[in-house]
Amino acid sequence: MKLIVGLGNPGKEYQNTRHNSGFMVMDKLEKDLSIQLNTEKWKARYTITFIHGEKVLLMKPLTYMNESGYAVSLAAQYYDIEPKDILVIHDDMDLPTGSLRIRKNGSAGGQKGMKSIIQALGTQDIPRIRIGVGHSEPKNHAIVPDWVLSPIPKSEREEFEHALEYAAQAAQAWVNDDIEQVMTKYNIRISHKGEKE
Repeated sequence: MKLIVGLGNPGKEYQNTRHNSGFMVMDKLEKDLSIQLNTEKWKARYTITFIHGEKVLLMKPLTYMNESGYAVSLAAQYYDIEPKDILVIHDDMDLPTGSLRIRKNGSAGGQKGMKSIIQALGTQDIPRIRIGVGHSEPKNHAIVPDWVLSPIPKSEREEFEHALEYAAQAAQAWVNDDIEQVMTKYNIRISHKGEKE
């Protein structure tokens, strides 16, 4: 069994913000797979389905971002899911808007939801899909909260939506395919000048 987790903050006020990129990908998976995350447990909304014949739990933690590890660790413990079989989808300010980076492990890189999950599971060996949301102003940490809790502007919306679609496809591919293959096929590299690399 595998676990796919999209990170975000609950509540309508956060619905279309940069920080809710993971939730947006889960919304696309719900539509693509004709499912609903309508079961609540462990302070999360989830469902269990099959993707390419593999049993998969899809989840949105309902805690705030910095407590995401609570739901993930309880679900993983209950279903005996190893960290390598958990895929976390989250926003990343260090990547330009429209970028998509898939990794099989690594540090949280400042993403508080990922940090919480790493702490709860006790390992950095957790696959993740990072969705670029751009940076407000490098090294100006004072305005970061307002930045991540603001929506993607119309001028960047098309590239952002494309990245979300690719992330949903990559998540499904990850269920069966080697992660190196998924990285090669679905990573989208965009320079900070807005050009694809």
